[in-house]
Amino acid sequence: MQREQISVFDMFKVGIGPSSSHTLGPWRAAQKFVQLLESKSTLSLVDGIKILLYGSLAKTGKGHGTDIAVLLGLCGFDPVTFPVDKIEEEINQIGSEHTLVLGGKRQISFNVETDLLFLYNESLPFHPNAVTFQALLSDGKAISQTYYSIGGGFVVTEGGEGNAKPEVDLPFPIDTAANLLHWCIKTGLKISDVVMENELAWRSEKETRDGVLAIFNAMAECMYRGCHTGGYLPGGLNVARRAAELNKRLIGNKTYGNYKEWVSAIRKTGNSFHSILDWVSCFALAVNEENASFGRVVTAPTNGAAGVVPAVLQYYIVFCDGFNDDNIIKFLLTASEIGSIFKKGATISAAMGGCQAEIGVSSAMAAAALTERLGGSQRQVLMAAEIAMEHHLGMTCDPIGGLVQVPCIERNTMGAIKAITASQLALQSNPDKAKVSLDAVVKTMWQTAQDMNVKYKETSDGGLAVNIPLSLPEC
Repeated sequence: MQREQISVFDMFKVGIGPSSSHTLGPWRAAQKFVQLLESKSTLSLVDGIKILLYGSLAKTGKGHGTDIAVLLGLCGFDPVTFPVDKIEEEINQIGSEHTLVLGGKRQISFNVETDLLFLYNESLPFHPNAVTFQALLSDGKAISQTYYSIGGGFVVTEGGEGNAKPEVDLPFPIDTAANLLHWCIKTGLKISDVVMENELAWRSEKETRDGVLAIFNAMAECMYRGCHTGGYLPGGLNVARRAAELNKRLIGNKTYGNYKEWVSAIRKTGNSFHSILDWVSCFALAVNEENASFGRVVTAPTNGAAGVVPAVLQYYIVFCDGFNDDNIIKFLLTASEIGSIFKKGATISAAMGGCQAEIGVSSAMAAAALTERLGGSQRQVLMAAEIAMEHHLGMTCDPIGGLVQVPCIERNTMGAIKAITASQLALQSNPDKAKVSLDAVVKTMWQTAQDMNVKYKETSDGGLAVNIPLSLPEC
């Protein structure tokens, strides 16, 4: 497996839903292609663009907004800052005027029907999520580049290049859970402290802390919006949003002006078992309903699994008195390291590994982070991550209609609850007597991914996707 240096800001990335591999990744790929044209001084020579979507990007691309993402990326818009309420307007304009302003500089003719092709029956061997951009130049030449969206918003070319950042000398190089535990034992540091020391190789502590808090704020804003927005999700399934109604039933009809006021009000609703279950489900639903609505979310480690880590963090904030900057930063640092171990040793792409690679990994990340914050030892933290993933092994990815809605949204609630349960089990256990290590589970997950039938890997060719008869619009 490929080994790489992964930062907390690689695992947690702000973007637009509904999918990190099918929306955020292709968006970034389109931006990279524009950058390639600019680097070759050929942007001003481009007369036309062809976009070819292969494999999983073709089969579930319309449901995931892949077509929307590549067009906005080619226009030079950024998913971190582009106003989500302007998406429909911009796409409609491209479609009606049959033009596209490449990189925001070069206006070219573009026909969505003939220049953006979904190659449903073609797949490239390097990775199922492939997109090729072809630029036709005025001098008769052409420039072509294929990118692979490998999960979590990561984009590479076939040589494995992409998402490049300066390679640094990490004080604690980590590829496996065994490596991580080695450094913890040798230094006596908590996992979050080891991660922070590594982050310092890239930037100052203040920059890291500010950046992680910005990630948290994006998560919190997404959750707050989701808990206060009703209606139905786009795409044709006619799925009703539930988080806002559940929030109202739990907290009453009062309105709260901001996230902090809302948190204070939630605390007053009590901490019974049923109440906590309802709230954790509400938190997770809110995030992924926003994700399904082309809202702004944070990959954790993907968009389809974006609700698990924020829901468990919100549980910790509200019901375990964890609401301070240090706790939030350390929670997210620990979670990111567990996610990076899965990415290095297996995959975080549902197109490669099914939903175990998304919900399973996010549940392991959340379980580990919660366990450390609740006072668990380093071994208990790794044990919690192992327990959480062990009970997601083999989970398939079978989105109905290619939309990140059914069963994806509810799976985030299940992943969050499993994470909390895994944490509690680990905290009440002796990790020295554990029969299964986290590295063994990572290895098993990868083997399971390789053995899994392709129809259960985000193609919508199997499972619920073929057993729920639906008539969806073509776009």
